[in-house]
Amino acid sequence: MKKYQLGEFEEVVMLTVAILYDNAYGVTIRKEIETRLDRGVSVGALQAALKRLEDKKFLVSSDQAGTQERAGRPKRYFKITALGKEAMEYVRSTRNSMWDAIPDISLDVKFKALYNA
Repeated sequence: MKKYQLGEFEEVVMLTVAILYDNAYGVTIRKEIETRLDRGVSVGALQAALKRLEDKKFLVSSDQAGTQERAGRPKRYFKITALGKEAMEYVRSTRNSMWDAIPDISLDVKFKALYNA
């Protein structure tokens, strides 16, 4: 279903927001992704993904009052919406059903070796 389309990075961001729950803001989301996936994440790519997910109504954000240590700048926290949860469940279900449909022989290393020889 097109209404539930998530790119791979968007899915990672959504999963990370869910993992972080009440502590999901830009810096913590980025650090969590980098730590869990051993993968660098640019601030720009993350901000663009968060914006797309908000535009799709999969995430909502709210600002927390700025602090002195942040020079008065607020932190923007993210939460998953009901539609976002549906999208995540759809992606998970679709992915699992595709994995389940793969014949065992298709992933047999010996079988693949014949084609790589």
